[in-house]
Amino acid sequence: MLHRRARWPARVPSAAGAEPRRAACAVVAAALAALVATGPAHAADPAPAQPPLPPPEAPAAAPPASDWRFQATLYGWLTAVDGDLGIRNLPTVPVDASLSDVLEDLDGAVMGSFAASNGNWLFLADLVLARLSNKEMVGRFGRSKLSAELTEVVASGAVGYVLPLNVPNVEVAVTGGVRYVQLTADARLHPARLPSRKASGTESWVDPTVGFAAHWAIDDKWFVNAIADIGGFGVGSELSSSGYLGVGYRWTPAISSAIGYRYLYEDYQNRSNGNNFRYDTTMHGPTVSLAWHF
Repeated sequence: MLHRRARWPARVPSAAGAEPRRAACAVVAAALAALVATGPAHAADPAPAQPPLPPPEAPAAAPPASDWRFQATLYGWLTAVDGDLGIRNLPTVPVDASLSDVLEDLDGAVMGSFAASNGNWLFLADLVLARLSNKEMVGRFGRSKLSAELTEVVASGAVGYVLPLNVPNVEVAVTGGVRYVQLTADARLHPARLPSRKASGTESWVDPTVGFAAHWAIDDKWFVNAIADIGGFGVGSELSSSGYLGVGYRWTPAISSAIGYRYLYEDYQNRSNGNNFRYDTTMHGPTVSLAWHF
């Protein structure tokens, strides 16, 4: 009796063999996922660089501070006048007017000055316009009356240089300049029992001057100013001189006032062409001023 060979059933993989294959597949899948996740980031083109920002603009440089300082001053000068005035062939008239006489006879006056400084350099200008009159009894026994009127213009200018004294709060400058003087004089003589005689004349001249200007700042408010010069030397007048000394107070950085004393001496003669003009006088007296600093 023939027996058929028994056919063994197909081998079924056990659970133990399937686990390693699943683990391997999981590792491969994870690696692929990691490549997918990271690949585009590495493969992407880098972001274009941003253009650099322009540098910030430097602030505009402030203009350099000016070294110029200015002072404009208006002042009043109460003058007494002592001296002599002669016109043409009339006798010399003594012009001796006290302060009270000048107040009575003064017709008007305008006075002012201007100063500028830059470093060690100093520039000064001054102007005086005044009109005076006087009457005197002259002649033998004082029987003749002589009246005189005098209009005077005095304009001065000077350049100075501050000396390197190295003294705290004190500045002294040597100055050189010119002074212009114009005089217009009218005189009338009234002799006793005789007709009156009248004469008039105008003279002007320019004098070179040399001198000094000084400033002492006592503290932040109080100060002392002094100015003096001498000139003429026969160029214009025989001799010319002026001087001022004053004490001041600075109310604000821009405003100050001062009181002082000033004199002006002129010795001038002109005998050419029959003019015979003679002027030898000193004007002197107290001053009061108001100044603007800028």
